[in-house]
Amino acid sequence: MSGATQQGALMRAVKSWRGGLAMLGILLVVLAAVLAPWIAPYAYDIQNLSATNQDPSLAHWLGTDEFGRDVLSRILVGARTSLTVAVTAISVSVLVGMSLGAAAGYFGGFFDRMVTAVVDLTWSFPEVLIALIFVALIGPGLQSTMIAISIAYLAQFARLTRAQVMSIKNETYVEAAVNLGGGHFHILFRHLLPNAITPVVVAGMLATGDAIILEATLGFFGLGVQPPKPSWGAMMSSGTAQIFLAPWTILGPGIAIAFTVISINLFGDSLIEALDIRSRMRDN
Repeated sequence: MSGATQQGALMRAVKSWRGGLAMLGILLVVLAAVLAPWIAPYAYDIQNLSATNQDPSLAHWLGTDEFGRDVLSRILVGARTSLTVAVTAISVSVLVGMSLGAAAGYFGGFFDRMVTAVVDLTWSFPEVLIALIFVALIGPGLQSTMIAISIAYLAQFARLTRAQVMSIKNETYVEAAVNLGGGHFHILFRHLLPNAITPVVVAGMLATGDAIILEATLGFFGLGVQPPKPSWGAMMSSGTAQIFLAPWTILGPGIAIAFTVISINLFGDSLIEALDIRSRMRDN
């Protein structure tokens, strides 16, 4: 698919009412994360024990938590954490998964069987279980969470890329490139991957929403980003103990997660419709 076609599909997705609203939601979250240090009304890590569990008010729009910290400020800074972890982890997973899947689909043979066996093995387990195992092995923290999420989603991108490459490697233009003496690197990166990348990128965008939920899950269990750095999942975990006393401590980050994931998924669905990916994959 050409770059012009992809740009046209992107514009069609944005111009649809669902895609436009979803894109607006994504931009709001991204802006909030980028500008968090400047727009957060309070420092996210400053405790004020004289103002614990205060109701939402003009001074604290979303109230305070059990340590007197401003919930809104921590949600804004937590957006940076959640988006950084999700986007970085999925980007790495897409790059590695595409490389493995493209090589397996193109070369075939023993390498294909080996990659497929490993991918199928990891594919048979839920992503959350794989992430929990790796975090338990390498320890909690920001980098550990990114690595765990990258490994958890690697299989789906490798499988998708492999299927796409295998469906187009026998096309006439690929055979012509081979007959003209094109090397493996040239064929893979000039002819195969550019025509297989669109469904993978869209799948990566949808997986970003899932990765935000997975990062929140790890944070909820205390295995994600460690205090005092806020993350939405860790905020919800600490808020469960205050759910009847100060329900805003868990509702705020929960709504932030839901809003972000719904926006990403709605825009991803709009992009799939604009690119007509489902029909093209059925045809293949």
